[in-house]
Amino acid sequence: MRIAPNIHRIGSQSIVNAYLVEEAGEVTIIDAGVPGYYGDIPRELTAMGRSIGDVRALVLTHGHSDHIGFAERLRRERSVPVWVHELDAALARGEVPNPAKSGPMKLAPLLGFLWFGMLHGALRTRYLVEVSTYGDGATLDLPGSPRVRLVPGHTPGSAALLVPTLDALFAGDCLSTYAVTTGARGPQLAPFTADADQALESLSRLRDVEARWVLPGHGDAWDGGVGAAVQAVRDRTA
Repeated sequence: MRIAPNIHRIGSQSIVNAYLVEEAGEVTIIDAGVPGYYGDIPRELTAMGRSIGDVRALVLTHGHSDHIGFAERLRRERSVPVWVHELDAALARGEVPNPAKSGPMKLAPLLGFLWFGMLHGALRTRYLVEVSTYGDGATLDLPGSPRVRLVPGHTPGSAALLVPTLDALFAGDCLSTYAVTTGARGPQLAPFTADADQALESLSRLRDVEARWVLPGHGDAWDGGVGAAVQAVRDRTA
């Protein structure tokens, strides 16, 4: 699904998001959603005028299972390197417990999320065997030249990735626009956040980021700018 020029989302729904970023004929995938999205990659690349051979790397915003989805398969079958923040590398490899904490839940949205996951292969998610790591403040030598902002709280190594040329911030789960556990919509802290207070404080690290598009791991794209999205989260938690 086309979101903006040179940005596509894998999957027809926005319950769990993975993105394709194209620059100069090459592609970076940001997050790997659920395993079932693997079969959608060729079709989405074709819609962009690209092919699987144009994919340079997969960059994870963090190491949760609904973001590593097809990552290991892509790495193993296509030799595409997978990048994650150094503080979440062990989580992505399945070497440490998931730090997620539960919060408010409503039965219907939660069951919908679980059913969606089952239909899209979530039970087949495989941890990464091998990852490359990046640090806070890095600019990755990949299509889009993603710039890393560490925004810990959701996980220790949660990162937001700024692609200035596309006027876009890929937020991962430092915020979401849809809560898979309650059905709430609009900018908010994402469900399953390990440390909500830290996550809220971390949003201050985005206050100087200027980008129209905020592309979350869950929920529809927000085109009102990073500052407005962050303020909406703060207003919601006040």
